[in-house]
Amino acid sequence: MNQHLIEISRHIANDAHAVLIMDQAGWHLSNNLIVPDNISILPLPAKSPELNPVENLWQFMRENWLSNRVFNSYEDIVDHCCDAWRKLQRQPWRIMSIGRRKWANEF
Repeated sequence: MNQHLIEISRHIANDAHAVLIMDQAGWHLSNNLIVPDNISILPLPAKSPELNPVENLWQFMRENWLSNRVFNSYEDIVDHCCDAWRKLQRQPWRIMSIGRRKWANEF
């Protein structure tokens, strides 16, 4: 997770600050987590996957591109997941639609 945060931090504009919304998985909130200065962590309430937009993105990919398949190998699974992710990346309007939360725009 520390390496992931470092990678995210490298891509944040010099005059910007990122807020990462994360569930409370152990590796997300570990005491060993080193959060870069240009990132703040906003933990979601425990046991509330419906609040995590990433869960909805994974659900969409599973329902549309990854379900009802038999994979031949681990590499086949990774290839299909990467292909699904690239398809989703080419559809930013869909990501916004799936990830948008009405309540978040009311503040």
